[in-house]
Amino acid sequence: METQLHTGDKFQRLVDIMARLRSPGGCPWDAKQTFDSIKSYLVEETYEVMDAVDARDWDSLREELGDLMLQAVFFARMAEEEGRFQIGDSLDAINEKLVRRHPHVFSDGDASTPEEVKRRWDEIKAAEKAERADGPVGLLATVPRSMPALVEASQIASRAAGVGFDWENTEQVIEKLHEELRELAEARRNPSHEEIEGELGDLLFVVVNIARFLKVDPEQALRRTNAKFRKRFAHIEDRLNEQGKTFGQVSIGEMEALWQEAKTQP
Repeated sequence: METQLHTGDKFQRLVDIMARLRSPGGCPWDAKQTFDSIKSYLVEETYEVMDAVDARDWDSLREELGDLMLQAVFFARMAEEEGRFQIGDSLDAINEKLVRRHPHVFSDGDASTPEEVKRRWDEIKAAEKAERADGPVGLLATVPRSMPALVEASQIASRAAGVGFDWENTEQVIEKLHEELRELAEARRNPSHEEIEGELGDLLFVVVNIARFLKVDPEQALRRTNAKFRKRFAHIEDRLNEQGKTFGQVSIGEMEALWQEAKTQP
């Protein structure tokens, strides 16, 4: 009878497998990888997890979460080989962090709403950063610049709003959107590509703030719109194939008619 492994044992098996793959006589590909060479796989696996969540595909999510955990173990194994830290140290770090940043659960802290919890989390995080730094750490310095720009903008805006640097209501942000649209229109009269890029960036930043006021994740909102566009465009392709036509053989009006048809599909 096969022995049932506990979760901890299963995780240790993954750690052992990765160690074997990286050891002499293991896998040449795995052994060749570096911290920089596998960064793209970490990003790829993260987005595959998000795709599975969006699709509510639980079988895929189970598998993709395993792939994501592999990336963490892979990075930790390379760090261990260099004598820097072990995967157990990473587990200790996150366990201690979760307890430290939830004083309302594990000690005598007080936070009764999600907003209060988030504000307290950010305060504790900033204090931790300041303790590790030689001098004062700016509020926005805790937002990594390496993350996708849309996510970075969302976090920057949230951090600033947390200390009172914010609009009073959604209507004010929407008015700011109209202002940025006017400035973009003016920039278009100027041949400076840099100015147009700057105004477009301002416009996108305001849209992110509108999403924040409406309590919508802008990244997820855009991903859903992307998925919707894919589905409707695929409908156009399918209908053209049924008619034996290519895109070059139809007008924009005909494609628009098929697009409207796609919008009526479930």
